[in-house]
Amino acid sequence: MSNHYLTEERLMIQEVAREFTRKEVLPVANELDPVQGDIPMDLRNKMGEMGYFGIRMPEAQGGLGLGVFEYCLIAEELARGWMSVASIIARAPSLMGVGGWPEAKRQERTEQAARGEYLAAVALSEPDVGSDLAGISCRAELDGNEWVISGNKYWCTFADGADYIQLLARIAVAGEDTTSGRQGLRSFIIEKPRGELPQGCSGSPIPKIGYFGWKTWELAFDNCRIPKDNVITGGSGEGFKNTVNFLNAARAHTAARSIGLARGALEDAMAYAQERVQFGVPISDFQETRFKLARMASDIEAARQLMYHVCTLMDDGATADKEAAMVKWHAAEMAERVTSDALQILGGAGYTKLYAVERYWRDARLTKIFEGTSEIQLRIISDRLLGKPTQRANA
Repeated sequence: MSNHYLTEERLMIQEVAREFTRKEVLPVANELDPVQGDIPMDLRNKMGEMGYFGIRMPEAQGGLGLGVFEYCLIAEELARGWMSVASIIARAPSLMGVGGWPEAKRQERTEQAARGEYLAAVALSEPDVGSDLAGISCRAELDGNEWVISGNKYWCTFADGADYIQLLARIAVAGEDTTSGRQGLRSFIIEKPRGELPQGCSGSPIPKIGYFGWKTWELAFDNCRIPKDNVITGGSGEGFKNTVNFLNAARAHTAARSIGLARGALEDAMAYAQERVQFGVPISDFQETRFKLARMASDIEAARQLMYHVCTLMDDGATADKEAAMVKWHAAEMAERVTSDALQILGGAGYTKLYAVERYWRDARLTKIFEGTSEIQLRIISDRLLGKPTQRANA
């Protein structure tokens, strides 16, 4: 039965994604995550055939023409299998905003992205810059018909496997101080061969405790040259503005991934509790286990309904930066708590790689960090509620 949020069409989209995850994603995750293997091209190709890379792109650009709601609906299902698979669908943004490219090239690249054939790695953070993007020091200097990129980037996931790197860097602007702050920040497209780093760029993978399926890199740019046209349209400071606007939908997407992880942990814990017998009865008969599962299910549903509300606001045209921060914070905090409770229900078995709950637990911990930490989300929310802090509060 459909309801205010889940129309018949959305229920069908959800069911198809759920079945795809069960058949295609979970088996791959269970095999490759324990050995830190990469998402295979075969799976990526199947996702492309499903249209999962072009969910929000217009049909005229090769996409499905759907909204943030459907994007997050599908992401929850994919994350229930493997969060990295739910994340890779975000690596296919529209390229129509690369103003220097001819329209034919923008259209072609965007259609390729919608099929999963032209994917991005995003280079925002730096060794000394995380959530405070205004502190970025990586520079781009114009030399004739080329931009020359220099500086370091950190936490660039998929830098090797992507077809290009979208990089936020600082340029010089006549009459403006662009040494710090938001002014002078622009987004650049660094095209490269898949499976390699760009010329003028070196790097090494960062050893992680989770988020397997792809590698996350530390990068150093030294005389990395790209065509003058490879810059996202906009004036000085537009790179910062575009990134912030992008992050609102990205935070809803993180909430969806958090919910998917938590649901996977809950479902696995329920199955285990009904099979595991202690003192002659399944542990699902114990009140502590039953109440724990009830709390977990309630927390997940509360986060899901908030996500549906926030996605609807965005699809109706609202910026919803406060609400996006709320759902990202709430869902990420919930996911860490629920996956930890699930691991506790499995006991010693949960602390092994024989069960997927440890994967959900490890990956859930990351949701409190990327796309803006939980602390940054609370800052955004409190600023919208109370206004910016006074000078006394900042002292």
